[in-house]
Amino acid sequence: MFKALLLQEKDGKVTSAIEDLPDDRLPPGDVLIRVHNSTLNYKDGLVLNGLGKLVKTYPHVGGVDLAGTVLESQHADYKAGDQVILTGWRVGEVHWGGYAEKARVKGEWLVPLPHGLSTERAMAIGTAGFTAMLCVMALEEHGLRPDHGDVLVTGAAGGVGSVATAILARLGYRVVCSSGRADQADYLKSLGAAEVIDRATIAAPSGKPLESERWAGAVDSVGGATLAAILPQMKYKAAVAACGLAGGTKLETTVIPFIIRGVALLGVDSVMAPLMRRKVAWARLTKDLPMDKLDAMIHRAKLEELPALGKAILDGKVRGRVVVDLGV
Repeated sequence: MFKALLLQEKDGKVTSAIEDLPDDRLPPGDVLIRVHNSTLNYKDGLVLNGLGKLVKTYPHVGGVDLAGTVLESQHADYKAGDQVILTGWRVGEVHWGGYAEKARVKGEWLVPLPHGLSTERAMAIGTAGFTAMLCVMALEEHGLRPDHGDVLVTGAAGGVGSVATAILARLGYRVVCSSGRADQADYLKSLGAAEVIDRATIAAPSGKPLESERWAGAVDSVGGATLAAILPQMKYKAAVAACGLAGGTKLETTVIPFIIRGVALLGVDSVMAPLMRRKVAWARLTKDLPMDKLDAMIHRAKLEELPALGKAILDGKVRGRVVVDLGV
């Protein structure tokens, strides 16, 4: 038996309750995991509130991340007692996820827990932090270096933005954070931001296809109007690593920034990253992400707190990383 935050749907309304379930209720997979920690991401907020059509079949267990210890395995790479991480692969959407004391998944979805990293810290990083690292790697592979100028991070108080800020600052970049909440300035500066600006100054439409060159690079976890607004502000041959759709999927812009300035739009998706790149990203996270900054981002929560926190994250009222403690 195991406890799970089980979601049910009736007449278009999604409800949740903590239930005790037998192991045979778990979906198919070749690795059974005792889950120690999970996280709360924006997608989790959508799922918990029945929004976004991410879940097609109920009952369902949300949680797009999990970290724990292998209990049973039929996969050649893992054995009982191994500690593992799962981010992405649409668990918590089409496959039961981390909001339960146990999970059964495919071994090919897993990454070994890096040496010296606890499951709590791994989930403080989670899909959001993993994605942030992929964004930094993409910008560096495009040629970004600390002496090139300011790097913009949008949606900075959220999970991706917080971790991206801490990583970039640790690597020597001058980071400018964009946030819609003035009360987050001290928090973002504690992570290493050199400057915090109101997102309204970024996203305000000017009507110009090009503006003054301002950013040597950008990590954008918002999308929509924010992404469209920063493209004309990028420096020559600069790049934007775009990973979020919170602001919408439409991109109303022109080709001018791409043609005249050679701006690159680098799409980053944590699900599509191949295993070797996943391992490299996790190894870099243990080295390039200051753990004291990571610990300062953690908000610990229990299963019963998640429905309320799910609403709060959709309203932009959650900063940093919510780590779910499964109590095992």
